[in-house]
Amino acid sequence: MRPIIEFCASNMHHGTDRVMKKLEENPDYDVIEYGCLGNCGQCYMEPYALLNGEIIAASDADELYGLILDKIKEIEAMYDLFGE
Repeated sequence: MRPIIEFCASNMHHGTDRVMKKLEENPDYDVIEYGCLGNCGQCYMEPYALLNGEIIAASDADELYGLILDKIKEIEAMYDLFGE
C-alpha cells in the first residue's frame, strides 16, 4: 500500500507546508501539492490534507502530521490483517 497524500497550496498558511515537506522525506509516500482541492471552506478554516481521498483535518499543523501518520499506520495494519 502506497499512501497518496494531497495538499492544497491555498492551505499552506496553516503550516501544512512543513507537514508536506516532512512527509516528502519518506520515499514510500506519494505527496502531491495542488493549487486547489475544492474544499475551500475547510481550507480557509483549518489545516487539512487528503489521504487516499479521505479528508484528514486538525486544529494545527503538528496535529495534522500526527493524524496522517496514525491513519497510515491504521491502513497498513488493515492490509497486514487481510494479507493484501
